[in-house]
Amino acid sequence: MDLKNKVVVVTGASSGIGKAVSIRVAKAGGKVVMLARNIERLEKTLAMLDGEEHLFYSIDVTQYEKLEGIISDAVTKLGQISGFVHCAGVEMTKPLKSLRSGDYEKIFASNVVSGLELVRIISKKKYLSSSASFIFISSVMGFLGQKGNVAYCTSKSALVSATKAMALELASKGVRVNCVSPAFIETEMVRDLFSTLTQEAVEDIVNMHPLGIGKPKDVANLCKFLLSDEARWITGSNMVIDGGYSAK
Repeated sequence: MDLKNKVVVVTGASSGIGKAVSIRVAKAGGKVVMLARNIERLEKTLAMLDGEEHLFYSIDVTQYEKLEGIISDAVTKLGQISGFVHCAGVEMTKPLKSLRSGDYEKIFASNVVSGLELVRIISKKKYLSSSASFIFISSVMGFLGQKGNVAYCTSKSALVSATKAMALELASKGVRVNCVSPAFIETEMVRDLFSTLTQEAVEDIVNMHPLGIGKPKDVANLCKFLLSDEARWITGSNMVIDGGYSAK
């Protein structure tokens, strides 16, 4: 599963799954273009990458007007893009009665729209390699649901549907599009969520995973496979990686 000389764009690359994906891609020989808001964390991630041909851009991915300039600059410096992993996203635990239209707009902007915008841009002939793999990090909550998480679950479900549509539309360009749906992963976002819950509630969540809570590297390993040529016949799929969470 060699990614030598493949240029891969990763959003949310400063922490959690995005950071793990960036490290894994670089270790496999790929060139990583990292996007995230926190420049200090991006610099720390950069220092952890194998190889030297990597770039990072400090940006809020919901600033859509800036995205094409970044992609154009990255292609000029590293070459055409053959991979994209959308890990950026926000979590919002809030009961339905408290949700307002602005909440939905905020979560969709980060979790969904920014990723779709990047696909639209990267898919242009001048930026795209002859074959490419695009991956969206969804969630088991996108098809199982969760009390108090209507906005988040809806956004993650949207990614699964969008993936299927994009897989059909972009196949003629040699682009594969897939979703990866984890359960709870030991990331900063999940730790922040757990800090708001009782110890009993946290234990209940942990016990719902027969193989235990996942690590960011577990998801990164699956992404590496989907980015590689070994996965050349996989597109339009939603690959569940949840330690048995959805099997119960």
